[in-house]
Amino acid sequence: MTSPERDPRPTEDPTGPPVEQPAGEEPTAGQPRRSGLRNPERAVRGLGAGTLSLEALVLLLAIQPIRVVGGDLGGAAIGAVVALAVAAVVLAGMMRRQWAWNAGTVLQGLLLLGGLLHWSLLGLGVIFALVWAYALHVRRVILG
Repeated sequence: MTSPERDPRPTEDPTGPPVEQPAGEEPTAGQPRRSGLRNPERAVRGLGAGTLSLEALVLLLAIQPIRVVGGDLGGAAIGAVVALAVAAVVLAGMMRRQWAWNAGTVLQGLLLLGGLLHWSLLGLGVIFALVWAYALHVRRVILG
């Protein structure tokens, strides 16, 4: 019979004294707090890309229900929705570029303007503009 192996690392008591940080890593009042993420830039890019990908999927899936329920979504409006969805996918792939965040904000404005084509596009524009605003807030908090 074998006995279970023990972890040779000492366990830390969570109620013990606080662990001192090495010199040079102490947060000061002027410096932002670290996020604790291994790669914060990558995490933020993933948030932006995920938001834009979800937006593209919802836009494409919304075409048929809008046509059935609303009835007045014409060919030009469908083309505009598809163009917005394609732009969202392209921007999701370019989130490494600084300008892609600004272009994503412009995309939200264009979707809001899509409300002139159909009222439901305005509803989707408001929802995704709020989600995008939250993603920008998270980006600012994490990256500083």
